[in-house]
Amino acid sequence: MKRFKLSTEVLFSEDAIDALLEVKDVNAVLITDKFMVDSGMADMIIKKLRNCRSISVFSEVIPDPPMDLIEKGIAFLEDKECDVVVALGGGSSIDAAKAIVYMARQIDLAQNPESTKKMKLIALPTTSGTGSEVTQFAVVTDSKTGVKVPLIDESLMPDMAILDPELVKSAPPFITADTGMDVITHAIEAYVSETASDCSDCLAEKAAELAFEYLPRAYRNGYDIKARDKMHRASCLAGMSFSLVNLGLNHGIAHALGAIFHIPHGRANALVLPHVIYFNADMEREAAKHSNDAAKKYQRLAHIVGLPASTPKVGVTSLIDEINRLLKYMDRPTCITECGISLEEFEANREEIIRRALADACTQANPRKVSAADISKILDNIAK
Repeated sequence: MKRFKLSTEVLFSEDAIDALLEVKDVNAVLITDKFMVDSGMADMIIKKLRNCRSISVFSEVIPDPPMDLIEKGIAFLEDKECDVVVALGGGSSIDAAKAIVYMARQIDLAQNPESTKKMKLIALPTTSGTGSEVTQFAVVTDSKTGVKVPLIDESLMPDMAILDPELVKSAPPFITADTGMDVITHAIEAYVSETASDCSDCLAEKAAELAFEYLPRAYRNGYDIKARDKMHRASCLAGMSFSLVNLGLNHGIAHALGAIFHIPHGRANALVLPHVIYFNADMEREAAKHSNDAAKKYQRLAHIVGLPASTPKVGVTSLIDEINRLLKYMDRPTCITECGISLEEFEANREEIIRRALADACTQANPRKVSAADISKILDNIAK
């Protein structure tokens, strides 16, 4: 049975953060990272929360938030008798806040089974990439093993997402590039997901259309407010889409690369994206006039974003070429050594990458069945 449900209220456009003025007479906690505090961004949000009874700041979030950080955050909320959490930052801050609120709610429910109190979560993304502000996923890291652990539950979805381009315009070009490629990967993987539906497709199509058009502009000029606004919306739409239908092999491999080599998530996604598209479209057989369903969907997506797509083969090739062109324009790495990883280190971890990618929950939704040999071949391609 197909289902479609969006439980997060989304506010967008310039001055959307003024909605925080409506948060009144509650104890609020701002969950963010040190950079947001040092840059003054946190102060701007605190001023918008001036109608709250109290405002406290938990600024200890780090990339790939570990479980011990989540535990500290839960204790912080309890100490401040928190009613509303405002998550400010990129995917790590929002994921951390989602995990903290989710677990705090579970603890409260276990201790007070008849409690009707529901801590509210408001997400303010400062990058256009993860879509975490509208997804039922959060990724935390096992503090002992370093393994990324996905949390999946509908109650992880924030109550409100505020998409204000003012919060994104100061992001440097390399962050814009990495997070923008994350948007494109989300849209493409959701579109060809094994569980894709008409509802998820329309979201993925629009996300891809916006991202391919506006990412180069946002990269070229971070103060192009229209481009920033459109990329923020693209990120959100792609997040809505994959939250409904999961992702695929691309994320399975990227999660492994990120966990082992600490490559930024969007950069890892971009690194393997052309090769995963080629694999999913089964291009060797396509040369013999065979077209699988994934190839046909890539063809349609290529057409939607304005690329040549007269046949599945032409559409797939156009899509791969455009992604490679975009990576070159934004000076993104196209092989593992350009990410600062030696071939020796890469090869020493090959089997572990394959093992993790096969076990990843995202890989299960890939449109084409995957073997260890298939992943190894993709790794061969990014090693060159």
